Amino acid sequence: MSKATVLKEEPNKIDFEDFKKEVLADFRLANISREASLLGRREVLTGKAKFGIFGDGKEVAQIALAKQFRNGDFRSGYYRDQTIMLAIDQLTVQQYFAALYAETDETLEPASGGRQMGGHYATRNIDENGEWKNLMEQKNSSSDISPTAGQMARLLGLAQASKVYRHHDELKNIEKFKAFSNGGNEVAFGTIGDASTSEGQFWEAMNAAGVLQVPMVMSVWDDGYGISVSKKYQTIKQSISEALAGFQRTEEKKGFEILKTKGWDYPHLCATYEKAVRIAREEHVPVLVHVEEVNQPQGHSTSGSHERYKSEERLQWEKDFDAVAKFKEFILNYKGENGETIATAEEVEAIEKEAKKTVREQKAAAWKDFRKGTEQDLNAAVQLMKQIAVESENGTFINKEIEALEKAFEPIRKDVFNTVNKVLRLVRGENSAARTQLINWYKGKLEENKKRYGSHLYSASKYAVTNIEAVAPTYGDDERIEDGRLILRDNFMKLFEKHPEIITFGEDTGKIGGVNQSMEGMQEKFGEIRVSDTGIRENTILGQGIGMALRGLRPIAEIQYLDYLLYAIQVISDDLATVQYRTKGGQKAPVIIRTRGHRLEGIWHSGSPMGMIINAARGIHVCVPRNMTQAAGMYNTLIEADEPALVIEPLNGYRVKEAMPTNLGEYKTPLGKVDVVKEGTDLTLVSYGSTFNIAAEAVKELEKAGISVELIDVQTLLPFDLNHDISKSLEKTNRLMIVDEDVSSGASAYILDQVLVKQKAYYLLDSEPVTVSANDHRPAYGTDGDYFSKPNIDDIYAAAYKIMNEADPKEFPSFLD
Repeated sequence: MSKATVLKEEPNKIDFEDFKKEVLADFRLANISREASLLGRREVLTGKAKFGIFGDGKEVAQIALAKQFRNGDFRSGYYRDQTIMLAIDQLTVQQYFAALYAETDETLEPASGGRQMGGHYATRNIDENGEWKNLMEQKNSSSDISPTAGQMARLLGLAQASKVYRHHDELKNIEKFKAFSNGGNEVAFGTIGDASTSEGQFWEAMNAAGVLQVPMVMSVWDDGYGISVSKKYQTIKQSISEALAGFQRTEEKKGFEILKTKGWDYPHLCATYEKAVRIAREEHVPVLVHVEEVNQPQGHSTSGSHERYKSEERLQWEKDFDAVAKFKEFILNYKGENGETIATAEEVEAIEKEAKKTVREQKAAAWKDFRKGTEQDLNAAVQLMKQIAVESENGTFINKEIEALEKAFEPIRKDVFNTVNKVLRLVRGENSAARTQLINWYKGKLEENKKRYGSHLYSASKYAVTNIEAVAPTYGDDERIEDGRLILRDNFMKLFEKHPEIITFGEDTGKIGGVNQSMEGMQEKFGEIRVSDTGIRENTILGQGIGMALRGLRPIAEIQYLDYLLYAIQVISDDLATVQYRTKGGQKAPVIIRTRGHRLEGIWHSGSPMGMIINAARGIHVCVPRNMTQAAGMYNTLIEADEPALVIEPLNGYRVKEAMPTNLGEYKTPLGKVDVVKEGTDLTLVSYGSTFNIAAEAVKELEKAGISVELIDVQTLLPFDLNHDISKSLEKTNRLMIVDEDVSSGASAYILDQVLVKQKAYYLLDSEPVTVSANDHRPAYGTDGDYFSKPNIDDIYAAAYKIMNEADPKEFPSFLD
């Protein structure tokens, strides 16, 4: 391993006393962070916390990074970045332990309100009303997620936002956007463990950052292992900087600046990050900082011991080159030009002792706060149960349960609720005031905990989509008829004119205006900053959207076809869908994902994985319009709202003729409200998107046979029929049929659950509900392949007719038997 770097130039930019104070403050913080890691592990092993993953070994490097962190900058990191958060004053030791204990009060644990395990950090960037804070008045951190390299996609967007703000002249002159940027001079700091650079998301994001030339400083903490697996199995050449050497910029070609440093070398780390951030901030050039020789004193996490896989030599090196120990060595050995010293051994030891004391005190304070709410619930429940015991014939058994609860060591809410349930089971059938009081207390606490652990999946602000008032499209006397794509295009024109913060990007979106020409002429009118092409990289297209949305822009991220959404489903599900939930309303990323799908022929271009999407993406609205007028109105609604959404335009609708509305950019299609397109009395048929249009043709044929169908377009799958209009239809028809081109039990199973269970429509049926879905294989190529793979007019007709045949075989004799 390397020897310590000699500092060639003594600090000459600041007074020595100031330099000394800064170094000692850094040393104090390094010791505080280290002690927090050590005590945090003990809290897990003693059972007070559930799981721990800590940032020990990375303290000095992260302090050097944090010196360059300015107000307005953003971090997109991972779960070992506690020292960065402490250094930028966006985390206290007490909050650190509050997160470890899963404190649910966001004033005590602001990152997630106990929804994420410790080590997952975030700043609160929106207030309690859902309004943006001034992000230029604070240092910012996007909310962490656990999936390795999952932070990379979002990091790209955070950095790209600076580029947009630097080159978007109109936004510079609008006062509200000064809360998001100072002329694009903000840097996005990315961090990752060396082993996680093996993930595809890392390579995709790094390539995109180099292509886009955005101000990103990417730090790789290289401790030589990925959990227990040596980096010789992780990275070619066992060095991410060597593996990425081709990304290095030259005088002739753009690229990255690549810098290397060592995790224990305080002066070299400080110099390296000063250079890295200057390049990124001033030149808008991405920088890779490969921090080698990082030690990890406690191993990967509390789930195991690194002594199992590290050699004796390596374990000794971990001690000899420990970052905090080497920092101490630097301080004690420092000699200035005039013989100046930073501190004596006694002074350094005093700092170490004070750091330990500080951490112990804040840990204790966090635990005391954490226990308050639980103990209040415990005391209330015990008092109510004791009153029941007095009145119940099962009092002896009840008292045993109470006694066990009272003797339990620091019981949690789960223990309290378990005991309450046992007691209520013992007194079932009894009738007493005490039992009624306990039931009421229990139900009230269930609602309280539902909010505690389940709120903010969607927006709770006045900008929630359900608060946006619907506005119907209007038409002129001449009722112009145009291709559906032109309705979309002209509507986008209006939105872009009205909202300069809207930008869009995707494959073929810019120069040619999209594969279906629904962005035709937009780039010429609004410029490449607002309407741009991207490479073929769906994961980071979504990441661009998330990062820019976190910084006040309104991105429309285009995925060319619905099938390609699978490349991005991880970042959609793990990151975007959980932003508001995992921050308990502290952050929002109102990205609009635009794609098109259904009914194109062939295995890889006709997918309708709606069941997967709606179950993986709870937290995102899923819109499935049947035509382009409807789709345009959804975009208008979503731009007024502050929530992410996916809009799946019907692929076969761009050349279909529709009436051109006169209030483009203004009318709003409501989300969560179905559209009863045709009223009927015999059967309720429910569908959406392109398949709805096929169902509509089948309904015309059914009418010829005397079957009256009520035809309902669900319009959105998330949210779904908030007014329960489908069950209202079933009160009239008493028969239900669902047509869905997803595989069997895909979206149709979801719709059945929504209608029969949540809307309680099961009791309204006179016939069993019928679903018509695609076959379970992928659609075969060609028109015949489509016909025999997915629901068609004949399938829909036959299924609907069969329902009526069973109801009245004389009136509707079978034509297939």
